[in-house]
Amino acid sequence: QLQVVESGGASVQAGGSLRLSCAASGYTGSNYYMGWFRQTPGKGREGVAAIGRDSSTKYADSVKGRFTISKDNAKNTLSLKMDSLKPDDTAMYYCAARLSFAANWFFFSLNPAIYNVWGRGTQVTVSS
Repeated sequence: QLQVVESGGASVQAGGSLRLSCAASGYTGSNYYMGWFRQTPGKGREGVAAIGRDSSTKYADSVKGRFTISKDNAKNTLSLKMDSLKPDDTAMYYCAARLSFAANWFFFSLNPAIYNVWGRGTQVTVSS
C-alpha cells in the first residue's frame, strides 16, 4: 500500500528558500501521480504543484516562477523547492499521490479530490 511522508517544513523569513521532501513507500515502482497541496486554518486545501507519470508539471499561478516540483524515481522521493517565499505561503503543506487516473490528469492535477494517498503534512511559516 502506497504511503507518503513529508519533511522539510520550517520557519523562514520572507525572501528565503526551503525544500520540502516527500518519501513514498509501500509500492514497487514509481509510476504514479503526485502533488503538493497546502492548507491554512479555516480554508480548503489548495493545489500548489503536481507532477505526472511523464514528469509533466503544473503549478498554481500564485507560485509559478518561485516553486519547482521534481521527482526522483530511483529514490521514490518528491521534492518542492520554494524560493522567494512570502508570508502568504505560510501553511501546512501536504504531499499526495495517486496510482492511476482515467481522465485527463493534467486538467485535474491541482484538485485535491483526485488524490487518494496523503501524508500528515509539514508546517511552513514565512515571517515578514
